[in-house]
Amino acid sequence: MRLHRRAGQQGFTLIELLIVVAIIGIIASILIPNLLDAIQKAKQKRTVADIRITGTAMFSWLTDEVGAAAAGAAATSIEMSKYQSIDRDALTTRLVPLYVQIVPQLDGWKRPYFYFLNVNTPLAENVMAIASSGRDTAALSATYTLSGFDPTDYDQDIIWADGFFVRWPQK
Repeated sequence: MRLHRRAGQQGFTLIELLIVVAIIGIIASILIPNLLDAIQKAKQKRTVADIRITGTAMFSWLTDEVGAAAAGAAATSIEMSKYQSIDRDALTTRLVPLYVQIVPQLDGWKRPYFYFLNVNTPLAENVMAIASSGRDTAALSATYTLSGFDPTDYDQDIIWADGFFVRWPQK
């Protein structure tokens, strides 16, 4: 037995509406995880780009100060305690506007960067570093071994020191 609509009836049946809602739910369940991962990936890429730009500006400042080359290019690990911390305002005074337009304050996850620059002894072995603690709020480690990490692990620290990345997202 088929149900026919009368000529004056308009709208959808309950079954038709339920099918449309189910299809939209299936599509949303497929797309939302990919969207959330893409958002985290964009935050990570922004953080890496900020660190690279600021690191290049710091390296340019160092080169102008002492004519230095990459201080730690042969290192296999770094100890964060050997670096002198510098606040963002002091770093901005040295780098803006000659080397960079702005020194970023927050990484992709809206957490502050950690800046290190030895302005008193620019020929020291451990002169400059920039760190982001990633998505998590854990403190920086004491020592980092030169290595990349899975780019989908957004909680990993991203570290740039003395002219190269020490910890970075890598496929």
